[in-house]
This record gives sequence, C-alpha cells and structure tokens, in this order.
Amino acid sequence: MDATQLIKGVLDLAVLAVLQAEDGYGYDVVRRLRSAGLDEVGDASVYGTLRRLFSAGALTSYVVPSDEGPHRKYYGLTPTGRATLHSQGKTWGVFAHTMSTLLEQAGVRS
Repeated sequence: MDATQLIKGVLDLAVLAVLQAEDGYGYDVVRRLRSAGLDEVGDASVYGTLRRLFSAGALTSYVVPSDEGPHRKYYGLTPTGRATLHSQGKTWGVFAHTMSTLLEQAGVRS
C-alpha cells in the first residue's frame, strides 16, 4: 500500500495534532511531521492543508519578522480547530482499532 495515499487521508488530523503542541510556520510543520515519522509528506500538501484549514476557520495566523530572510506566517489552532482535532482524533482512534483487530484476525502483525 502506498503510504502517500494514507497520508492524504489523515493530513488534516496530523497537521492539527502538530499545531496543538505549538504554533508553527509552514516548513516547521513539515519538519515536525517528518520527524514524527511521516517521511512521505510533501511540502506542497502541507502548505495546501494549512491554507484550507485556515479558510475553514480551524487555524489562525500571524506574521513574525525574520532577521534571516522573509517573514514567517505562523499558524495556531482556533477553538474550531481544537474541536475538529478532538472529533477527528476520536474517529481515527475507532478506525485504527478496527483495522488493528481485522489485521490481527487475519494473522498480520505489524
């Protein structure tokens, strides 16, 4: 199974989870996702997800000047984003448990 297809299905949730811990700018979010094990995540996918979540009201943004280049646009969770994280997190938990059970019954071990 292609991991990039799985990432597309959970990228919103992953981005919200990363930003729950601490606000971040685009490349920082990419770096944190990759360091968490989502090595296949693409820069463009994350930037698009940030823009979409912002437009949906799940994220707030603010600009921080940088001494070493252009300013950075930071993103943080809004109350809507926190609610979405909680809701999607519960859905993911049920789904992951169901898949684990199915795979165990099929004799597949991770």
